[in-house]
Amino acid sequence: MKTTQDGISRRRLGKAALALAATGLLASCAGMIGPRRVELSQARLQAGLERRFPLRNRMLQLFDVQLTRPRLAILSDTDRVGLTLDVHVSPPFLRQSWDGTLALSGHLVLDNARNAIVLSATHVDRFDVDGMDNDRVRELGRAADVLVNQLLRDMPVYSFHPEDLRYAGVQFLPTRLETAPGALFVTLEPAR
Repeated sequence: MKTTQDGISRRRLGKAALALAATGLLASCAGMIGPRRVELSQARLQAGLERRFPLRNRMLQLFDVQLTRPRLAILSDTDRVGLTLDVHVSPPFLRQSWDGTLALSGHLVLDNARNAIVLSATHVDRFDVDGMDNDRVRELGRAADVLVNQLLRDMPVYSFHPEDLRYAGVQFLPTRLETAPGALFVTLEPAR
């Protein structure tokens, strides 16, 4: 076996050079991976949202409110999402209770610290309570806007799993959201 001047065989030198070249080739391929576009169907977003309900809260120290059965709608023409919830309202000091619906809309925002898509800038669009007079519904509607901002502000609609953000050994970060009828598209770019 022939050796170089400092005692390393040519075969070992060749193997080391080949390993170094392969490592360099893999690193350059990983750097060449560009942005990915991932589709999240409305059904997938709905399933993630349902796990976060029911929500309960006391409103104005006068009414116990329970929000259930979230129904998500992607409003692609306004780049917002709509959320309709069933509402159960009951004063703690009365035996009477009311049921109704609450419809709200908001923007979806990327929260990279939590690897999530969160609901932001929510606004109550409609608040209906069966069997309650209109004046009281209007009063509760104003309070419902405050309640929605307390309960639903920055609530995750979808959370990414670590494996969702890793592809071909490269870590990705969500950078952009696009709404489309029945789906949400997320652009993922390699982390730098």
